[in-house]
Amino acid sequence: MKFKQLDYYNLEEMYFQEEILIRDTVRGFVDEEVLPIIEEHYQAASCPTQLFKRMAELGLFGITIPQEYGGAGANYTSYGLAMQELERGDSAIRSAASVQNSLVMYPLFKYGTEEQKEKWLPKLASADAIGCFGLTEPDFGSNPGSMICNAKKTDNGFLLNGAKMWITNGTIADIAIVWAKHEGIVKGFIVEKGTPGFSAPEMKGKHSLRASITSELIFEDCEIPEENVLQIEGLRGPLSCLTQARYGIAWGAIGSALAMFDSSLNYAKTRIQFAKPIASFQLVQDKLVSMLNEITKAQLINHRLGRLKDEDRATFQQVSLAKRNNVDVALTIARMARDIHGANGILGEYPIMRHSANLESVKTYEGTHDIHTLILGEEITGIPAYY
Repeated sequence: MKFKQLDYYNLEEMYFQEEILIRDTVRGFVDEEVLPIIEEHYQAASCPTQLFKRMAELGLFGITIPQEYGGAGANYTSYGLAMQELERGDSAIRSAASVQNSLVMYPLFKYGTEEQKEKWLPKLASADAIGCFGLTEPDFGSNPGSMICNAKKTDNGFLLNGAKMWITNGTIADIAIVWAKHEGIVKGFIVEKGTPGFSAPEMKGKHSLRASITSELIFEDCEIPEENVLQIEGLRGPLSCLTQARYGIAWGAIGSALAMFDSSLNYAKTRIQFAKPIASFQLVQDKLVSMLNEITKAQLINHRLGRLKDEDRATFQQVSLAKRNNVDVALTIARMARDIHGANGILGEYPIMRHSANLESVKTYEGTHDIHTLILGEEITGIPAYY
């Protein structure tokens, strides 16, 4: 049975035909190529990297990047809808696309030289190159301004030393966009695979995002040529990339919620107890209606935020609200879905536990729930409460 999106307030009428076409294309890809294999990869803790080329063929790498650089040249609403459908499949698949789009191609397009753009963007758009993004460190996540990773000027460029952690696709990446301090000022560097002093071991033992490659990045006297330095200084560079990623996450989380709602509704209508489907019981209907309620509100947030992004009017605080709310909503729905499925909810036959475990990581990365609370608290009071 093909997935039909929950759309209680008829948002379909407010999307442009191109946006609907992109969404439906990604939806078909997820139904036909992701869902049949993702549980097996999740159980095996393996990443289905064979999907990357197909995602590139569909224009999912570089969705908002201009066509002159190999991108699709689509708007941010289209990007959001694509991320929603990818995460309906699995957070790992959406994470791979998010990193390629928001954390690698975006900074190259925004802060790269023309030579850097021409060299890397077409390769990244076609998946001839895979990228990763290095900001978080073993001891500094929510406080990136205290990063230890440092760069020293040399005759030919910069010498990079330090480590990054929790890096999606790091082990297989052809380039890493790495942020380090030079004389106390944060700068961005393009680190190419095979550069002496650069290694990217994979992190093992995860109970979440098991179908995603998560790595460390280690730099030991790693020399970066001058032509691989991005044209941006200060934390606003990496933070602007995080805003892009958080936007995609806000949409993606609702993809997970939609998958769990769909499974819950179908299960409740077919699971018979006391001689009738459990969907006929008030407690189950209460859970389903609560899911409907929260998903619909989140969809409305995403639609409005997408339009603001398309008009270049969205603030990073508005993105924080969407990421904070929608991931929280999705996690709540995961618990409700688990209740509806009963003991069967822990089985890989259903997507509940996989999405639930993945969302625990989604809640943490690109700004924790609490950090987004503080961002919004400062916005409405004018008083920062980070320290």
